[in-house]
Order: sequence, then C-alpha cells, then structure tokens
Amino acid sequence: MKLVSWNVNGVRAALKKGLLEYLEGCGADAVCLQETKAHPGDVAHVPWPAGYRPYWNSAQKKGYSGTAILTRREPLSVTPGIGSEAHDQEGRVLTLEFPEFRLVNVYQPNSQRGLTRLAYRAQEWDPAFLAFLKRLERKGKPVVFCGDLNVAHTEIDLANPKTNRRNAGFTDEERDNFTRVLSRGFVDTFREFEKGPGHYSWWSQMGDCRTRNIGWRVDYFVVSEKLRGALTGAWISPQVMESDHCPVGLELS
Repeated sequence: MKLVSWNVNGVRAALKKGLLEYLEGCGADAVCLQETKAHPGDVAHVPWPAGYRPYWNSAQKKGYSGTAILTRREPLSVTPGIGSEAHDQEGRVLTLEFPEFRLVNVYQPNSQRGLTRLAYRAQEWDPAFLAFLKRLERKGKPVVFCGDLNVAHTEIDLANPKTNRRNAGFTDEERDNFTRVLSRGFVDTFREFEKGPGHYSWWSQMGDCRTRNIGWRVDYFVVSEKLRGALTGAWISPQVMESDHCPVGLELS
C-alpha cells in the first residue's frame, strides 16, 4: 500500500498550481493533506481523480488549518479529531480505519514566532495526541500516523541547527516529546531507510532557501512497531514544488 502526506498550504491554492495533476500521477492508495484552509463546500466542484474519495476535517475558523484524506480504498470508519473539545476546534486530526491499520493524518500546532504557543503545544497537545495514538493501538490494530508534525527531531533534520535552537520546531520540549513518542513503540519510517543529513520537507520562502536546500524535515510517516517488518520504502519528494512543503511517502507490503 502506497501512502503520501503533504502540507499543501491551502488546498485551493494548490489546485491552481497542479495538485490534481500530482494526484493523477503519484499512484498512491491514500493521500493525506494538511493545512487545507478549506471546508468541503469550498471545493465541492473539484473533479478529484478517478477512484479518490475525499474525507475532511476542517477548522471552525474559516481559511485556517484543516486536514483531508483522499483514498482509493473504502475505509471501515472515519473519525475526525482526537475526542477532546479542547483540541478539536482546528481540524488537526483525521483518522481512517482500514482492515490492516488505522491511518491518522495530523497537522500539529506550530509553537509560533516568539514561542507564544509552545506551552500549549508541548504541555497540552503533545501528551493528548500521544494518549490518542495509544488508545487507538489498544483497539487492536497498529497505527500509521503522518503529517506536518512541526518539529525537526534531530540536528540532521534541519540545515542550521545551531542558529535555530529555541526557535519554533526545534525547541528541546518539542524534540523531547517526539523522542517520547518513538520510545512508546513508534518508528520514524524515513530514518529506517536514510540515516544521513540533507533531506528536508519544508523550506522558508525567503532567501532562496529551497534552491540552496536550506530546509527542515518536519513532515513524517510514523508507524507502530508492529509494522516495522512491513516497511518497504519511505521517501521525500523535494522536486514537487506546489507548496512550501513537499510530499513525503511510505510504502507498506
């Protein structure tokens, strides 16, 4: 099964830049989109490629946040949010259940410039999301979760670690919380196949950063330990230019 995750930085903008053409050619069974900034009615006219059915979890606030999954496989169930009113107003999580596993699409909160949202992110959201993942596992199926996690885990996951210490996405709190997720029985799939630096999924739109590959790896596929043996490939697609993020992918046997 081939899966793709992509922060499109506004699905309506991405549609104008070639999102449909990408979907037609990517060959994925399911594509998880983050930061859709749209409600289903905003894109009801879109002719999604044959076989894809979209599912949405939109933020209450118009033009903000939001997640969607386009899938060629009919899910057994669809669940928006993590079951917490305190965390489910921004459309950040959408879960589809398949026979083999549960697929969780997440757009994790950004700690923001000046770390104005770090306390919420690190002390409230991260623990609540991890607890949600473990509840899903206890239901008897492994979990695949993906999306823009808004954290570069280690120093090789961004081009300039020294100058970005204490910046949003590279604080000790965010990195430690992701380490905690991995220690609770989850696998960062890209690092199963690629151990080296220089692989990024987001680039600032300032200073020609993308051309110079001055980026961050903040988009991930993470799976339950039970699925480690089913991993056949994980990749990043920096050549896809329709957003400031690029797609990342996973293949499971």
